[in-house]
Amino acid sequence: MPEVLIGFPRAFVEFGDPGDNCQVFRCDLTWLTSRWACIYGQGCQGIYTDRPNDGCCTLGAHFADAEDEKRVGKAVRQLKRSQWQYKQDARVGGWAEEEHPEHLAEGELPGRKTRVIDGACIFLNRPGFPAGQGCALHLLALSQGRDFLETKPDVCWQLPIRRQFRTVTRTDDTSYTEITIGEYGRDGWGPGGADLDWYCSSNTEAHHGVRPVYEENRAELIALMGPAAYQVLVEMCQAFESRRGPAMRHPADPAP
Repeated sequence: MPEVLIGFPRAFVEFGDPGDNCQVFRCDLTWLTSRWACIYGQGCQGIYTDRPNDGCCTLGAHFADAEDEKRVGKAVRQLKRSQWQYKQDARVGGWAEEEHPEHLAEGELPGRKTRVIDGACIFLNRPGFPAGQGCALHLLALSQGRDFLETKPDVCWQLPIRRQFRTVTRTDDTSYTEITIGEYGRDGWGPGGADLDWYCSSNTEAHHGVRPVYEENRAELIALMGPAAYQVLVEMCQAFESRRGPAMRHPADPAP
């Protein structure tokens, strides 16, 4: 079975945020030292069997907040028709929309997301498009020599890294913000995660990266943690790699 199901042992490390003494990072070393790498266009089967060329773009991307949507909007205005298959459709019907009520959990409020057209995100160029299939916003960043973190919605460049916040109260009634950096596995999608036909984060097919996640996704982690905290993380990951045994590796990684 190519996918490793959730529930396997993980190693975590905690350390204070060098830039904020009210924050503590809790990082999943098992995930961050794994050899996961995005394989879109190189074996990715898509999250649904009937949409194998969509990757994880079938449902559209939910914006983290108004600033996220605004930043993407600036990139949208720079896209050319040669780069974006659905540019004309966006001019007519827009490129963002409210979440459909039938897709919301009970009590959940609708949010903003990229528009879905022809069964997938409006920014997804389909197979056969002259500029190539894949995200038009990603293509824009590459064509301009920019990092795609600057053009794509937050959720798109973060996945499958997951950042979570919670308030922790100590026994002396003081508190701090705990920031967890880990794997955005199936469970991160809530009950709907079990309905995905294929998923990459703990799939052996996607664990053949040349470098570990903490190195390969350096830009994303710096954006999520800050440069000082990221440097501490690198030292923690390197120390973990030097002493871990086979049982401490991510189970989706190839055998040493």
